[in-house]
Amino acid sequence: MFITHFRAVSLAVAMLPALAPAAPLTLEQALELAVQRSEAARSSRAGVHGATEAARAAGQLPDPMLRAGIDNLPVTGADRFSTTRESMTMKRIGIAQEWVSSDKRAALQAAADAMVGRESISLQATAAEVRMQTALAYLEAYFAGETLRVITLSEHHAHEELEAAKARLSSTTGNSQEVLAMTSALGVAQDESAEVRQQQSAARVALERWVGLPAEDLAAPATPPTASEALFVAHHPVVLAAQRDIDVARRDAVVATANRDPNWSWEVSYGQRTGYSDMVTFGVSIPLPVSRAERQDREAAAKLAFVEKAEANLAEATRSATAEYRSLASDASRLAERVQRYQSSIVVPAQQRTVAALAGYRSNQVSLTTLFDARHAEVEAQRKLLVLRRELAKAQAQLAFKPLSNGGAR
Repeated sequence: MFITHFRAVSLAVAMLPALAPAAPLTLEQALELAVQRSEAARSSRAGVHGATEAARAAGQLPDPMLRAGIDNLPVTGADRFSTTRESMTMKRIGIAQEWVSSDKRAALQAAADAMVGRESISLQATAAEVRMQTALAYLEAYFAGETLRVITLSEHHAHEELEAAKARLSSTTGNSQEVLAMTSALGVAQDESAEVRQQQSAARVALERWVGLPAEDLAAPATPPTASEALFVAHHPVVLAAQRDIDVARRDAVVATANRDPNWSWEVSYGQRTGYSDMVTFGVSIPLPVSRAERQDREAAAKLAFVEKAEANLAEATRSATAEYRSLASDASRLAERVQRYQSSIVVPAQQRTVAALAGYRSNQVSLTTLFDARHAEVEAQRKLLVLRRELAKAQAQLAFKPLSNGGAR
């Protein structure tokens, strides 16, 4: 009996999280989910891993070569193909190694490390883009829900006013035109609700694409802290990527300059002869750059041209990032002013008009149509205010999530 009771209690405790109402999804939770499940971020992480592994091998010497063969093997006469009858025939085995100077290996290592830095910036830029797109999708879904709430209230008011018009029609105070007007108004409100529900459904699908789960209830997003112009430009992903491109191009140019001096190779081998003394051979191979001006110098010049290209790209990226910040900051500032002005000069008077119309209707001083017009004007004002707040939030989100938070530090 005790065991049965204990199992029942344990099952009830285990079901508590499932029975408890789900908490609204917050913006920060959505951003974390999006980054965790992003395939683009996984691709960038693989790129960083690949560049890191390549960098670990960049400064190593090339693998040595094992050499084996038979020297002076007779191919004619009575001793042909014999390895023991001819005194000059020798079975040989040796090892060869290409020698790369420490300076050149350091240059190769630096070039590989620069590639790791560029891939790291790509990873951070991908994560930042995922966060920004998720934030924009979240804001669209949230404000679609808020708009639906306002429109649903308007539909509810239209339904109430239609019922009131029908009740007035049965008395001497109502008329059929009032009923028809309220019927049409209810139809318009229902169609507007259907339109907003459609928009909300599309916004939720777009958000689910990023977070991986349906988001029925969204918490009100907090205003994210925005960066200054200098910080926005310095940490802009395109600017940071261009800076890493310059680093890569310069390191490649150093490698190309170092390659003007060819790598030497050395070899040592041991030769065995039958009936005669064994022999050891030493040798060095030295490439001869017979046309350095037409080959090595041109390769170095090409890499230096890529450095100039990367520097020009950085200057252009900086100008673009500066213009982007100023445009977003201007939009955010003007939208904030419009939200404040619209709230005080349009929404508040519309609310006061509704209160006055409702009081007049209850005292039989204004018609039902006047009350409906006041309520409808208030709903439209609230709806327009939500549009302005949404655009302001989207501009602020781009200012906050576009730049990389740590400036691309590795």
